[in-house]
Amino acid sequence: MFGKRKLATLVAELVGTGVLTLVILSVQRSTIGVPFFVAAAAGLTVALMSFAVARVSGGYFNPALTIGSWSARKVDTVTAIMYVVVQLAGAWAAYWLYTYFVNNSLQPIGGKSTGRILTAEIVGTAIFAYAWASAMYQKFTIGLAGATAGLALMVGIVAASSASLGLLNPAVALGVRAFTPAYVAGPIIGAVIGFQLYALLMAGSETKVAAKTAAAPVAAKKAPAKKKSSKAKK
Repeated sequence: MFGKRKLATLVAELVGTGVLTLVILSVQRSTIGVPFFVAAAAGLTVALMSFAVARVSGGYFNPALTIGSWSARKVDTVTAIMYVVVQLAGAWAAYWLYTYFVNNSLQPIGGKSTGRILTAEIVGTAIFAYAWASAMYQKFTIGLAGATAGLALMVGIVAASSASLGLLNPAVALGVRAFTPAYVAGPIIGAVIGFQLYALLMAGSETKVAAKTAAAPVAAKKAPAKKKSSKAKK
């Protein structure tokens, strides 16, 4: 049923999401678990894992991004469903690995879902997804796309962290035990908004601007021909 390539994409998403969740858990539950350090650790992890597996699976590591990409018709339905399943499985595996490391279970930290938390997760994920979509539509190189994804995630988490945990990822929410409606629906809504904004407003515009810029020097070279001066009559 699954060829080697399809299996590789699923393993890449499972491992990438698991590593991201494990890193966030390790920093979030440590003595330096302030939002900036969580954001920096998450951004660096996404950049690193994107370098490693983006050519294999696209480097989503996030069910919200997967659904946002699906809404923009960049991922087919079957692939999107499989990605979401393995991403959640990767985050759950990271939770069990972390609890094995610390030899202790974790208490839920999601709290009650409020409008502020939901809005913060929507806004933070929209920022992240918008930048991620720009890398996809403009076909950035692997290095540039990974750096863009990492920096965008870091900025999105910092922007959301004043009102929420700044998870921006339903799979991570499952892994850190914050799997509440706000931390599931918020990122999904934000990702769809980010992808759709870029797809509707920006996609194709950069091509036209680039074409005009490239044509400008050519046009500049075409100077008007000088009129030949008429010879004086003898």
